[in-house]
Amino acid sequence: MSRIPERNDRKSGGKMTGTGGFRGRSGPGGKGPKGLSDKGGWAPRATEPNPTAPPRQSRGKIDADQLIWGRHPVLAALGNPARKGMGRLLATADRAAELERDALAPGRVVEVVDPQALERMLPQGAVHQGVVFKVQPLEGVSLEDIADPAEGVIVMLDQLTDPQNVGAIFRSALAFGARGIVVQDRHSPVLAGALAKAAAGATERLPCARVTNLSRALERLADLGWRAVGLDGASDERLEAALDARPTVLVMGSEGDGIRRLVAEHCDVLVRIPMPGGFESLNVSNAAAIALYEASRKQRPA
Repeated sequence: MSRIPERNDRKSGGKMTGTGGFRGRSGPGGKGPKGLSDKGGWAPRATEPNPTAPPRQSRGKIDADQLIWGRHPVLAALGNPARKGMGRLLATADRAAELERDALAPGRVVEVVDPQALERMLPQGAVHQGVVFKVQPLEGVSLEDIADPAEGVIVMLDQLTDPQNVGAIFRSALAFGARGIVVQDRHSPVLAGALAKAAAGATERLPCARVTNLSRALERLADLGWRAVGLDGASDERLEAALDARPTVLVMGSEGDGIRRLVAEHCDVLVRIPMPGGFESLNVSNAAAIALYEASRKQRPA
């Protein structure tokens, strides 16, 4: 493994492209025209304002980083001992009755509010399912907490910032028995809001270590007995051929940019997910799920 110190990742040179075969989105679901040209095609007819309509209420400032919403994420947070004594629990009348009936929030006061009040607290389109938990962010664990002793699988995320993708990776990592997730502190979303919703409670059950420098974290993991496998769509090495029963760190880069050069240099091997169907792109959370499945399969005793 290379021991080149990571001086300044953010300003480093070339970047590994793709993660597990994806090179950013293209085609359906990718970036493209958001509408038809104004030179032809259908256009909506302008409407006159309705003087009798009530004024639209402002949502005010939304701080989703302090909110968890949705039944599964909130119940997971309520069951997390680290949340003891933390936060305000708000729920609709029906959901509050369920929480009381099933003793899902012992020792907590449930503030009953109407659904519209919850909607005004949340980002546009958030599906709250009648319950919101206002909390402070959880403190992360140390790298050694999830890496010592060296066994199983750890996931490292290199500058993934999309909450939906990170949340989905948490969910897959928990499902396939990963030991924990390592992220860089400066470039990672908090474990709340849309991320917690996408994770469906996994952020409350899977340890997360926030580190200052991923390259130095990989050096420390190597000292503890871990082998780093980075996903890079340009690699000639296939994922399933590179994995074995040794303690494994799966390193995932962001869509489009992939793993940064200095982080990739600290990986023992770079691999790709073969795609015989000919499609060139995978969402990073899908690539992570495939890699986690393969890695967990190799970890099982023969």
